[in-house]
Amino acid sequence: MDFTGRCVVVTGGTRGIGAAIASAFLAAGAKVLVCGRGSYAGPADFVRADVRDPEQAAALVAAARERLGRLDVLVNNAGGAPAVPAATASPRLHAKIIELNLIAPLHVSQAANAVMREQPDGGVILMVGSVSGTRPSPGGAAYGAAKAGLHHLATSLAAEWAPAVRVNSVVPGPVAGFLDAEAVARTVPMGRPATPEEVAGVCLLLASPLASYVTGAAVAVHGGGEWPGYLADLRDAAYRAQK
Repeated sequence: MDFTGRCVVVTGGTRGIGAAIASAFLAAGAKVLVCGRGSYAGPADFVRADVRDPEQAAALVAAARERLGRLDVLVNNAGGAPAVPAATASPRLHAKIIELNLIAPLHVSQAANAVMREQPDGGVILMVGSVSGTRPSPGGAAYGAAKAGLHHLATSLAAEWAPAVRVNSVVPGPVAGFLDAEAVARTVPMGRPATPEEVAGVCLLLASPLASYVTGAAVAVHGGGEWPGYLADLRDAAYRAQK
């Protein structure tokens, strides 16, 4: 896909899935700006920002417009949370998790929309969600709830901001480097976790003209989902035999 001349912002784009997304857009010819709370020595433009702060979120978009000249694609990738029991996690931790994974993307999206809707060809906003927001998430209750809210936020913004701005969610399942690969192989039909590059590929697709009529959608990148525990015997007897 050719993104020559297009300008892309990836929040949390300094490492992990975000770095893979930024690299994919760079390889496709885009100008890319990433942000993070730490340091960065990669090939993209960089702004140090904590997107939980509305002023820093707005400053990030302003920097993109100043440095890149426009803003065509925003990927709200920054997120995450530690595994904690809901019964004992502090109220402050729960608030911070929801703030990072739900409220921050809204801040950045508001600023991006103000820029994109003034451009003749609008723009695209992508939310990097999680399967934790589509099924029970023990040990990550606040995180899963925030991601469920993020998926819903994308559908609401898609309806409000069409046709100038398209808004979609990418919903990864287990990704290599974040979970035990052997444990994932036992539960995911594809038999392995996704690579960060495979998640990035879906982002490129949704940001491209090939998806010009796709908005308000959530694209699962989860390798077929997860086998229910009560079907473990069937999985071992039938599914593994085919492997």
